[in-house]
Amino acid sequence: MSRKGKQDSGQQTGIQTRNNSTGMRQIMIRFRKDWMLYVMLLPGFLYFLIFKYGPMFGLITAFQDYNAMLGWFGSKFVGWKHFQRFFADPKFFQIFRNTLVLAFFNIVVYFPLPIVLALLINELKFTRYKNIVQSVLYLPHFVSWVVVAGICMTLFSAESGALTDVLSRLCGREVRVLSEGKFFPVLITGQVIWKESGWGTIVFLAALTGVDMQLYEAAKVDGANRWQQTWHITLPAIKSTIVTLLILRMGSFLNTGFEQIFLMLNSMNRDVGEVFDTYVYQTAMTNGKISYGSAVGLFKSVVCLILVILSNQIAKKAGEEGVY
Repeated sequence: MSRKGKQDSGQQTGIQTRNNSTGMRQIMIRFRKDWMLYVMLLPGFLYFLIFKYGPMFGLITAFQDYNAMLGWFGSKFVGWKHFQRFFADPKFFQIFRNTLVLAFFNIVVYFPLPIVLALLINELKFTRYKNIVQSVLYLPHFVSWVVVAGICMTLFSAESGALTDVLSRLCGREVRVLSEGKFFPVLITGQVIWKESGWGTIVFLAALTGVDMQLYEAAKVDGANRWQQTWHITLPAIKSTIVTLLILRMGSFLNTGFEQIFLMLNSMNRDVGEVFDTYVYQTAMTNGKISYGSAVGLFKSVVCLILVILSNQIAKKAGEEGVY
């Protein structure tokens, strides 16, 4: 290397070193200035580190014949054995189908409802009445799934259900909602809608507060009615929020809710109600097949991760910012 080349290289190294030191000084100055904010951030950081990232080390059991007496480091490594066993299991397609059906209902039926509710609540002009409506819609979120399941069993009981006789007369035959498999997806989705739709409006109502009111006034001058204002002003204003929440929803696409479905399962609807979450519980916790259950859970998580990545890329190609 020539002398000039060595000098240029040395100058670039010196510039890079100075830039790094300047960057570190700026970080330290910012930390000293806002140290209280970083302290407030610490509990949340520790929560995710301990309860979210820490347990991921246990995924090694999916590739082992795990023995609790031998531990992670003493158990035999078997590679993809449990995954191959799961994919070859006839129940794989049944469980995958059931999970997809419930996930489809959650995305197509449930996801738009909080948006619609938020738009309707936003149209209310009387503040007191608006607050009452919001409070009533939020209340079901605080009811546990055990109580929700109990209410449904009381209402749709084959012997004394308040709605069983009404449905039987409408259908012209005896209807058993809790035991007929075709009603299971509708029942589960209906529970989610009743319990979570009101709570889901919070984010969208917060996004609606950021819409410039002058846009509505200008639209009124141009002769736009309420529907046209909603379509051309309100929805485009919260479109980024909708896309972001949809992408995040894809991350839990196969998480159909263990507690809710576990409470509603019985011997008559298990063929259409068994999903990944309940299957993992049955195999890992009930039957003691920890490695096999870990493999099933890991498969579900990988599928959800792929869905998040794909949906984020699609959102970016459509002109949205995406999640990352």
